[in-house]
Amino acid sequence: MSRKIIHTDRAPKAIGPYSQAVAAGGAVYLSGQVGLDPASGELVKGGIEAEARRVFTNLAAVAEAAGSSLAAAVRVTIYLADFGTFATVNRIMQEFFSEPYPARVTIGAASLPRGAAIEVDCILVP
Repeated sequence: MSRKIIHTDRAPKAIGPYSQAVAAGGAVYLSGQVGLDPASGELVKGGIEAEARRVFTNLAAVAEAAGSSLAAAVRVTIYLADFGTFATVNRIMQEFFSEPYPARVTIGAASLPRGAAIEVDCILVP
């Protein structure tokens, strides 16, 4: 099985030994994104709303670089540092996804990279 590495400057550079996404076997696996601004590399200010929008914007940019979009998402995993933000994240997710929605898991995390409030990864089947 061949793999294609996906990269875009419209999303933050990987902050470790991984790729923004990998296409393989007819699917595209998007690495977790936190609310980093791609230009500055810094976590966006403005709390969970700003971070969540940036996360989904980053994921959308990587999906586009793969020749796809978030409409092709079949699975989304959301990691939250505070489950009290669950309703806010649901509302913002609806700005980026429409029915039929992808399958989803939401996990409470003790801590996330760079002190982020949210991290999201995604699997696309274009």
